[in-house]
Amino acid sequence: MAVILGIDPGLNTTGYGVISGPAGAPRLIEAGIVRTRSKGTIEARLAELHAGVTEVIEAHRPERIAIEQLFSHYERVRTAILMGHARGVICLAAAQAGLAVTSYEPTRVKKTLTGNGRANKIQMQQAVRLQLRLSVAPEPHDVADALAIAICSLHLERIVPPGT
Repeated sequence: MAVILGIDPGLNTTGYGVISGPAGAPRLIEAGIVRTRSKGTIEARLAELHAGVTEVIEAHRPERIAIEQLFSHYERVRTAILMGHARGVICLAAAQAGLAVTSYEPTRVKKTLTGNGRANKIQMQQAVRLQLRLSVAPEPHDVADALAIAICSLHLERIVPPGT
């Protein structure tokens, strides 16, 4: 049974979700956030993020990591650059653990879970709640997004195995 770590990267708050199962019946193992100190230097914050993601990887030993792809049309360039830094240290943590990383565009994740590539945050939270058979929708949005990315990976990798 596949164990997947889904990650919604961010420099301030990175959501993560660990799931397992066959695609038709995913099961939540753990979900949460890795926060960095907003007053720290970028170097210190990236080190905190790396340490937090490494801790999650070591605790759960996923088979692969699924992460949100960077958009190519950010309105705020600084946000894109910071997210790129965050993705970089997350990919480094994965590489150090010998894990493959698969990136998914947000519209692909939304379409896979809801059938609508423009689904809003509430629709995504409800889709995640239903897929994982949770009594309440996951909070905050960073966690719901990370779980959605993991579920998307579980569904898509079942169809097209990694590396093909």
